[in-house]
Amino acid sequence: MHFFAKTIPEIQPEIIPVNESPPELVTFDVGGMKCAGCAKAVERQLMQYSGVISACVNLAVEVATVECQPGAVDAEALAKKLTDNGFPSQSRSGENQREAEAATIERRGQEIRQQIKQLTIALLLIILSGLGHVLGTKAPILTNIWFHWGLATLALLLPGRPIIVDGCRSLWRNAPNMNTLVALGAVTAYTASNAALLFPRMGWECFFDEPVMLLGFILLGKTIEQQARRRAASALQALIALQPAKARLVDFKLPSLDLRSEELPLNSTSEVYNPQYIEIPADRVRVGEWLQVLPGEKIPVDGEVCEGKTTIDESMLTGESMPVLKQPGDTVAAGTINKSGAVVMRATRTGKETTVAQMVALVQAAQTRKAPIQNLADTVAGYFVYGVMAISVLTFLFWYFAGTHIWPSVLLGEWAMGIGHGAMGIGHGALGMGNQLSVTDYQLPITHYQSPLLLSLKLAIAVLVIACPCALGLATPTAILVGSGIGAERGLLIRGGDVLERVHQLDTVVFDKTGTLTTGNLTLTDYLPIFQNLELDLNSDINVGNSPDVCSTIDGVSASAVDSKLLQIAAAVERGACHPIAAAILLEAQQQGLPLLAAEDFCTEPGFGVSALVEGRRVFAGNAQWISEQGVAVATQLSGSMEGKTAVYVASGGVLLGVIGLKDTLRPDAKAAVERLRGMGLRVMMLTGDTASAAAATAQQLDLTAADVLASLRPEGKARAIATLQAQGCKVAVVGDGINDAPALAQADVGIGLHCGTDVAVETAQIVLMRNALMDVVESIELGRATFNKIRQNLFWAFGYNTLGIPVAAGILLPATGILLSPAAAGAFMAFSSVSVVTNSLFLRRGFRG
Repeated sequence: MHFFAKTIPEIQPEIIPVNESPPELVTFDVGGMKCAGCAKAVERQLMQYSGVISACVNLAVEVATVECQPGAVDAEALAKKLTDNGFPSQSRSGENQREAEAATIERRGQEIRQQIKQLTIALLLIILSGLGHVLGTKAPILTNIWFHWGLATLALLLPGRPIIVDGCRSLWRNAPNMNTLVALGAVTAYTASNAALLFPRMGWECFFDEPVMLLGFILLGKTIEQQARRRAASALQALIALQPAKARLVDFKLPSLDLRSEELPLNSTSEVYNPQYIEIPADRVRVGEWLQVLPGEKIPVDGEVCEGKTTIDESMLTGESMPVLKQPGDTVAAGTINKSGAVVMRATRTGKETTVAQMVALVQAAQTRKAPIQNLADTVAGYFVYGVMAISVLTFLFWYFAGTHIWPSVLLGEWAMGIGHGAMGIGHGALGMGNQLSVTDYQLPITHYQSPLLLSLKLAIAVLVIACPCALGLATPTAILVGSGIGAERGLLIRGGDVLERVHQLDTVVFDKTGTLTTGNLTLTDYLPIFQNLELDLNSDINVGNSPDVCSTIDGVSASAVDSKLLQIAAAVERGACHPIAAAILLEAQQQGLPLLAAEDFCTEPGFGVSALVEGRRVFAGNAQWISEQGVAVATQLSGSMEGKTAVYVASGGVLLGVIGLKDTLRPDAKAAVERLRGMGLRVMMLTGDTASAAAATAQQLDLTAADVLASLRPEGKARAIATLQAQGCKVAVVGDGINDAPALAQADVGIGLHCGTDVAVETAQIVLMRNALMDVVESIELGRATFNKIRQNLFWAFGYNTLGIPVAAGILLPATGILLSPAAAGAFMAFSSVSVVTNSLFLRRGFRG
């Protein structure tokens, strides 16, 4: 099988550039949001502020992220504006992440405790109300109409007061929410019952049980929903909890330092002047400081082990359960747990730069970014409450002026679905029984006459309380919350709902070769020095020869038999590069004990090579194409001798000094990952800046065809290749790890970066794989698909529930079947509709097996 580098057509779509100066991001904790209408109102208020480009509000985690022009927005002033408008807010800027999250968790805990207290009172009132209908004449006081009036009054004043107050305030601010609908329904039912009680000649019945049960069901649903939302956010909270609070600062230069000591030396008189160690907050550690970590303690910051040997549990960061051996020279990450030995480490990244802090930031950002599919729900949510109120008014007008005249039979009996006032039988009539009626002998259905006004009013109330804007608001964020939490636990960081939607649309996955499909641990296999004088000084004249017998193969040849001058020159140049090729050449030079030549003025051409001044002369090291561009002739037979290998050509002064052959090995899970992706219906391709022959060797091992291999590409060529695929209608994911891959990652519909790669690749990618395993590419796509499917299920339920529930509450089934929803039953359905959305999102944890 022969592979050739494919030519990219000249006419290409515009390549998406990597944004060099992103807008400033400000994050707020926002309280007081009760439903999607509230979230939309917060977004509108944020967008009205000068300098704000966009705003995204997450109802599930009560966080708002504002994208604004750099330096144009005062975060504290913006938070004050939201607070003044009824949404208590606090900016997260400049705060300790751990302390800020702890304060948020405490605030939410207080809210849940307050809700449970209100729910307890509401349930007690429901029990007392129900006992009157169970015990009947055995407990006359429990069946007295004034007793039930008292229960309804207490329900509104105690557990219902926060709901009614918030609902009225929201309506006054022209931003009605779910509480507005509940408050209108409960107060209307209470007012109508009071009218029936005070003016018995109207012939109305009292339904004081309705506000009691309505508020009880609403509070029960909200409490269950809050608990479910806490469970959904547990992964992020566990991730934040990983960040250590303390660090043990030591002076590594002390000759008497005992790694296992937790006490000051006996001759120490002051912790300031002669400490064995001193504890400081972990967020105050500076780069370069020495820290002692004992067994069982968390690594306080990212760093490098300097003394000691241990095993580290990295499971929370990578999802890998087996502890990893660490010894001097190895890197360790903040938040991981030291399992066995005491070590001294040197801090390399602190504060927000640590791995765990970056993970927290990525997950938090993911939870505030919406999927485009949510836009319809957001648009509906902005007008939802107004629409429901209008439908309620129309329901009342229709039944009062037309419905009861068209179908007069609806006034003679009522099938109350759920627990309704008909079932309770609490009425008030002029039967000489005062204000007390027996409630124990009623059987359903109850045949009685009710006025058109009362029936119309009850139907209007049912419409108000059955509508559920919460389900619309929670459909997307709860699924993203759970999905991103699962990903964080498994080392898969997905940046947001928009990424999930694009993952669901993917049909092509393109892998970079070196360091992605291969291990990136290149080994030198061949030297081919071209100059004839092996003792040549760089400052002398260069004589060039092409004799094939000067080629030396490393395998089977002693180090002394191999010419080292070429390697020494190449190592001096590659010292200025950060690439697997450079690492391999430097490692070989180190293993042979070759001194590095003096070099300066390094210049890297990403994807092609590097140059430097070595002992005063400009030396180039790179691939054949790049060397040719420097005016150096490369013989065709030289390229043929490196068939299937990565060739690094070394040149200076316009002549070729030699060529070095390197070979990479395929990752152990590369073939399995490719096969799994194909099994998911995805096309798998490979692109590389390496030669066609080197690409062919890797492609053959993966059973990739020539059409699926793109070789000899510059970084901009890789991006152009992805743009070409997109122009053909493909939805493309790119998997890469290096600077060379950043343009392609940015151009792709979904960029997947390996965390072991360069920072620019990780920053450009939309999905970051912490474990550096290719099977995680498969798992991240499966997780993305599963999460997006859950979003669609939630939105389908939210829209379906409201589309069906509101007409039923409005009495559409009443003429034909005699079925109508009482306000209490409607409230119960509303309360549990949002619970069902959150619960369905939690099922993602059970259903997704990865």
